[in-house]
Amino acid sequence: MTKKNSLLFFFMTMAGLQAVLAQKLSNPNSTAQTKALYKNLHNLSKSHVLFGHQDDLAYGVNWKYTEGRSDIKEVTNDYPALYGWDISKIEHQALNNIDGVPFVKMRQYIKQAYERGAVMTISWHVDNPLSGGSSWDTTRNTVKSILPGGAKHELFKVWLDHAATFMHSLKGSQGEAIPILFRPFHELTGNWFWWGKNNTTPADFKAIWRFSVDYLRNTKKLNNLIMVYNTNGVASLEEFMASYPGDDMVDILSFDLYQFEKKQQNEFIKSVRQALQILTPLAEQKHKLVAFAETGFEAVPDPKWWTETLWPAIKGYPLSYVLVWRNAGYSSTMKKMHYYAPYKDDTSSNDFRKFYQNKNILFERKLGTKKIYQ
Repeated sequence: MTKKNSLLFFFMTMAGLQAVLAQKLSNPNSTAQTKALYKNLHNLSKSHVLFGHQDDLAYGVNWKYTEGRSDIKEVTNDYPALYGWDISKIEHQALNNIDGVPFVKMRQYIKQAYERGAVMTISWHVDNPLSGGSSWDTTRNTVKSILPGGAKHELFKVWLDHAATFMHSLKGSQGEAIPILFRPFHELTGNWFWWGKNNTTPADFKAIWRFSVDYLRNTKKLNNLIMVYNTNGVASLEEFMASYPGDDMVDILSFDLYQFEKKQQNEFIKSVRQALQILTPLAEQKHKLVAFAETGFEAVPDPKWWTETLWPAIKGYPLSYVLVWRNAGYSSTMKKMHYYAPYKDDTSSNDFRKFYQNKNILFERKLGTKKIYQ
């Protein structure tokens, strides 16, 4: 072999090694379908972003639990590529989740979407095990109380058992475990949840993340989870990494960020791009994926938000998915419309159809042709 060929072989080998590392899950015992999904998400993220919507099949603006219905589908004649769900209240073995979705229906929706080739992500607004309040009850030292040796550790293990039972029940038509992008303890740099930055320490957060993931993997034998680490925005690399539990416990680096006022358009775009500028090289270094796990502009008051705000914010970055929050419709408690994706009569629906035509954005129909679980 000539010197020139030797160098070429070396660089090809290194490139191949990088590719293999980039597709390696933190759980070595992951199922075949889970490994395939992770590998394919890596490959797709080089040129495509999956579009996701929370609770898409369960309800929308002015409707609930109508088989096959979706606000996204009524605008584009296609479903989202990724579906978000939340299992809050599963810890109490409740019949319905925090937003009233029956877990029986959620299971059905997840299976239907999986069989069509879509991706599932699950968050968990878990109640406060120390105070008995909601996830927004910021009683201090709750995290410490559920660590091994803590007063509520055994209770938290029971809650993990209930969550694991539900996730074990998510099966495909051949009895295989449906892969799940699991996003617990989300928005950890915010101060509104009991696991938030003002209510625990980085050391305790790392410890409870590692305990929870280890318990779900090794005690409950859940080998279909792709673990999503999630902050509220990304102010700096140091802040993002302060509570990071380790590469062996994380597969996707993600953040949440919303726009709240029209005048914030430029600020929102700048903040999203800053986050992606920080996370892209970090993910490349760690061989992880990047995701924009939650976003939106409530009631979408900007008729061109999709093509003139969201797309400019994410354009040019290797992003695995972007998910907008749920379409609850009119909220009697908040006395306003509460939705984040367009519906057929929404003023942004025309712009969303233009967004749908973007060759870099994937919805379910095109994603289904990619055979991402093989």
